[in-house]
Amino acid sequence: MDHPHGGPAGPAGHEMGGAVSTLDTWAAVLFIGWAVVMWAAVVVVAYANRGPVRPWLFRTSVAVIGLGVVGQIGHFQEHVVQAGYWVANPYSAAWMTPWANSIARGMGQVDPTKPALGMEILHLTGNFIFLAGLVGIVQITRRATGALKARKWAKMGVWMQGIHGIEHIVLTLSVALGASRAIGLSTWFGAIDPGPALVTYRVWWHFVANLIGTAILAAALFHLWKEKKAVKDGYLPEPAAGDRPLLQASDSAEHSVRGAEPVRERELVSRS
Repeated sequence: MDHPHGGPAGPAGHEMGGAVSTLDTWAAVLFIGWAVVMWAAVVVVAYANRGPVRPWLFRTSVAVIGLGVVGQIGHFQEHVVQAGYWVANPYSAAWMTPWANSIARGMGQVDPTKPALGMEILHLTGNFIFLAGLVGIVQITRRATGALKARKWAKMGVWMQGIHGIEHIVLTLSVALGASRAIGLSTWFGAIDPGPALVTYRVWWHFVANLIGTAILAAALFHLWKEKKAVKDGYLPEPAAGDRPLLQASDSAEHSVRGAEPVRERELVSRS
């Protein structure tokens, strides 16, 4: 998602306009809550995975992945429609869907003197929801034996989306600290003047970055589905402490009986 030139939001922000409604506020709160819940679950799962298998670990990881996928579908469709709008209107300000503008207006209440801040916080939150989903794939494959392709693709996605997330942190902080426009790689560090050139660069920079990230997520999910048995086997209950010695003892006894049978047969033959 990107920023146009000019407009009520300033030289580096979307034209969001309009008073902030209660719906805008609740939408912003729920969206941020979505990200917070996901990252809280990621931290809990990562810590719990260091210990013994627990029944809820697998289900929680699946939930994190599912929320991440849903979030990225919504995130990526914003970039798709924005790129489509640019194709039809290459000299116009960047366009956002009504629901994205609503959430951005709600988030912008953090500092109403910086109109672009709400949109930057929206971008930052959306990217970290996506990142949490990728981390969820890494965590759910942690107990599986062998080199899983799903884990390999997910790690690749974590690295890429982590770098992309840093870009959005820089963009958000630059606006929050009072810069006249968001400063980062996607704005060429403020060197491009506001106008169609800046809009074009930002729209397509973020579209391509999210296209690649979404493709990596799709590949990780595809391999996760193919390797689901190996992943699930890693979450099977571990045998109780007393079961293994008992099993080994019974195996030894059975082995002794089998070893004694040829001896008895030889004794019977010699006696006959």
